[in-house]
Amino acid sequence: MEEFLESMSEVFEKDDIDSDDVFRDYEEWDSMAYLSLIAMIDDNYDIVIPGEEFADLNKIIDIYNYINNNHKK
Repeated sequence: MEEFLESMSEVFEKDDIDSDDVFRDYEEWDSMAYLSLIAMIDDNYDIVIPGEEFADLNKIIDIYNYINNNHKK
C-alpha cells in the first residue's frame, strides 16, 4: 500500500494522500490527472480499467482494491 500511495502522490503532485481520500474531490483532479492515473496504473500494474468501471471508483482505496483484485499474478 505504501508504494501505491507514493505513486498516487506523484500522479496528483500532492504529499498528503490517504487511502480513504475521495480522489475526485482533490483540487488537482482534472483530465490530465485522470490520464496520468490511468497511465501509472497501466505502467505499474499492467491493468487498464474500463471507463464504466472507473466511474464507480471514488476513493484511493477503491483503486487499490481494484488493482489487487484484477492484477495478473
